[in-house]
Amino acid sequence: MLNVAIVGPGLVGSALIQQLVAHSQSSRFGRLPIAVIGIINSKKMAVSSTPFAVGDLSEWKTKILGDSASAADLMQFGSSLAALKGPTAVVDCTSSDAIAELYPLWLSKGLHVVTPNKKAFSNDISLFRKIQELTASPTGPSIYHEATVGAGLPVLSTLNDLVSTGDKIIKVEGIFSGTLSYLFNNFSIPGATQKFSECVAVAKASGYTEPDPRDDLNGMDVARKVTILGRVAGYELSTNTLPVENIVPEELRSISTADEFMARLPEFDEHFKKLNDEALASGSVLRYVGMVDGVNNQSSVKLARYPLDHPFASLKGSDNIIAFTTERFPNPLIVQGAGAGAAVTAFGIFSDLIKVCERFDVSSAKI
Repeated sequence: MLNVAIVGPGLVGSALIQQLVAHSQSSRFGRLPIAVIGIINSKKMAVSSTPFAVGDLSEWKTKILGDSASAADLMQFGSSLAALKGPTAVVDCTSSDAIAELYPLWLSKGLHVVTPNKKAFSNDISLFRKIQELTASPTGPSIYHEATVGAGLPVLSTLNDLVSTGDKIIKVEGIFSGTLSYLFNNFSIPGATQKFSECVAVAKASGYTEPDPRDDLNGMDVARKVTILGRVAGYELSTNTLPVENIVPEELRSISTADEFMARLPEFDEHFKKLNDEALASGSVLRYVGMVDGVNNQSSVKLARYPLDHPFASLKGSDNIIAFTTERFPNPLIVQGAGAGAAVTAFGIFSDLIKVCERFDVSSAKI
């Protein structure tokens, strides 16, 4: 059995618990025995030598992390997991820098790591290299992070397959932000009448943006994803040196509150309208894209024009789309679909847990 310990059971972590509960009651469980044995949040933690009961997992806030749970202690949590019998995977569902820094420690204890947290793979490259060293052995601890780019879409697995089979990566280009995808899919299309500030307001009200939309519009989330893709492809990209276009108007970047930002954003509708009108006049639309181009050293994150017949121009809703141009795929290999949301992100994590099971033949391992 693969023991699973969840760090940060928020929206994504809770969705993963629901999926694992359903899995434990299915016929698939015998072939892929995956069970939750640990949960920790910012205040409480619990670790069990046997799987938590389904009924307890369904009400984990009170039945597992209730009054009887221990005070949260990440160091003790890791040590308790390392002492368990059988393979154990730590699933980090946070976006914490500090927790990402613990991955080498967990890996050195023989624990596997599965995560949607982008920090370990896009912060200082020394951490990324340390993780690579600790997971280099085919029989040693492993780390999987499919959900760091594109949530549940097979983006990193596709890139890893291309790299592992010796294909030459020429360019990886895509729309990696569900928020920015939604904004420009609605703002920059022929016949659209909504102003840019109105599109942002609708996206915010619909839950597509961060509480402060500037955290989406500044491009840093896309920059982290591009950095991850570049590093997996073998390029030493860094968010510190990657050119990133921040589309937040400069006058609004230092405003203290999101509400004030939203109130003043209409002042810049004419600026965005001009950019859009120029694009449409040339038979193109605006899309916010990230690009890994290590061959020409042209990796970037920016607002760019694409002709109306380009796959990026016909994207709908908040979908992500990623195009891999390689020596074997001069006509790009394209992955497209929902790239955000708790359920699809949990699916990406769950898929990685299955990879751990299959790689280490967990179905035959004893508890």
